[in-house]
Amino acid sequence: MRRTPKSFEGFCQEVSKTLGASGLAVLLTPGLAFACALPPSVILTLPTGQYIAAAGLTVALTAILGAAARWLPGMEPRLVHERRVLVPVTVSSYLAFLVFLALVFIGFFGERDPMHNLMTLVFWTGVWIVVPLGSMLFGNLWRPINPWTGPVRIARTLLGRTGHIGLSRLGHWPAVAGYAGFVWFQMVSLYPDDPAVLARAALGYWLVVFVLAVLEGEDWITKGEFLTVLFGLIAKVAPLWHEPLGDRTRLMRGWPGTQILTMPPLAPSAVVFVSLALAALTFDGLAETFWWQALIGENPLEPTGRSAVVWQNSAGLAAVWVLTLALIVTAIALGRRIGGGFAAGPVMLSFLAIAAGYHAAHYLVMLLTAGQYTLAALNDPFLTGESWLGLPPFYVSFGFLTDPGVMPLIYAAQFLAILGAHLLAVVLALKLAGQGARPVAHLPLSVLMVAYTVLGLWLLSTARTG
Repeated sequence: MRRTPKSFEGFCQEVSKTLGASGLAVLLTPGLAFACALPPSVILTLPTGQYIAAAGLTVALTAILGAAARWLPGMEPRLVHERRVLVPVTVSSYLAFLVFLALVFIGFFGERDPMHNLMTLVFWTGVWIVVPLGSMLFGNLWRPINPWTGPVRIARTLLGRTGHIGLSRLGHWPAVAGYAGFVWFQMVSLYPDDPAVLARAALGYWLVVFVLAVLEGEDWITKGEFLTVLFGLIAKVAPLWHEPLGDRTRLMRGWPGTQILTMPPLAPSAVVFVSLALAALTFDGLAETFWWQALIGENPLEPTGRSAVVWQNSAGLAAVWVLTLALIVTAIALGRRIGGGFAAGPVMLSFLAIAAGYHAAHYLVMLLTAGQYTLAALNDPFLTGESWLGLPPFYVSFGFLTDPGVMPLIYAAQFLAILGAHLLAVVLALKLAGQGARPVAHLPLSVLMVAYTVLGLWLLSTARTG
């Protein structure tokens, strides 16, 4: 699905000065002045340059004060209540599988217009945006509704299979491969919003995961299937979450990120996976900027389309991924070298907060725009004038994108999501580094987080193509 452009005030020439503070920013800072963002013009009144500078300063001061004073909030999980599981995971997952089959059928035989086909709308808006956003607030919503657990349990029971084939030894590498393929499909391929193409890709991927999980066991899904891994990781920032205990579940609460502190250190394959999550969102925003379009020889005011830049965007995506991983690992290694106590596995967990915040900020406008099409399609799936959801007739409208009262609120929500994510990441990094780390050990990682804050907010506010 093509994303509706998130157009805000052009940051213009001052972005070069703002981004020049870090190695990542230097590599990505354009040398040309930016035109002001296209519409709405009301955003021209927002001093986004000042917002970005203030956010970077806030992250820096938080890191300095936290490292020097070691005053950090207590982050302990607390029980809210315990109850029986109302719907077993086998049942909920199997029902989700049936819904998935229905969506695939609609993708093949329904409307070819992606804005009226439930396969495209439910996946890109519901699965890719609503589920992770909900998981960031209420815990892992994907676990009971993933379309594999139920079918795999049933298949292994019918086949009498209890063994495995050794896939677990691969760690998260299958999920890394699956996520990399998905990111390329979403950001580079020619028809990610074509319902039939999406249905074919989704069905093929489901079959591959299903066969491998039947051979290896359902537990492999939590390591080898990229949606399960991604949504499970970013759900760790939730202030509310459920802990399943057999046929019972415990509702827990705590500071955002409390669950992260109890996680084991990330294995190398998981570190690579998290770096891909960060790089994918970074490149998705970067690929639409005037700077990137100029870099690959495109006229940002008259883009020639995806087919003309497949190789350029493929190379750019890979380069941003490698650069992201290299900078994070280098910052952690430098911290360990100068101050001790740092290890990539534990400290890398702090970047889960950033991945969650970026996902929320990056897809907010898409949720508000494409979400309207999704509601309309769910309310009247066969275009017969019926109202399955009981909603009154309504027209999809993007008028709020030019509303001087609404657009600053949208930008403010994105701003707070990114700033809050980085502040949480700083706190988590200070806790995860261990007592043996001296305050100076946090300096390289803090510089990187400040730079990432600046870059993320600039990507939201700079001019971009449609």
